[in-house]
Amino acid sequence: MVVPWWEPTLVGSVAAACTTGAFIPQVLRVWRLRSAREVSLTTFSVFAGGTAAWLIYGLLIVSVPVILANAVTCLLSLTMVGMKLAYGRTGS
Repeated sequence: MVVPWWEPTLVGSVAAACTTGAFIPQVLRVWRLRSAREVSLTTFSVFAGGTAAWLIYGLLIVSVPVILANAVTCLLSLTMVGMKLAYGRTGS
């Protein structure tokens, strides 16, 4: 069975939208509360590094879903790192 070229891209795009979108509520919550006390700096730092590596991988294999998802997720992860450094010092 031959899979049409667009099916893997569609599945990858849906997966990317779900996994990337999952971070948005956490980023918004920390931003609204101006509190990152419960956020792990280590977790988000390592995660940002991992998504940066996935972004490079996506660029190397020229996969639009991998590139877009990991660019956005890396940005969201780095935003969380920045907010943790800015808001997490008080009370943590």
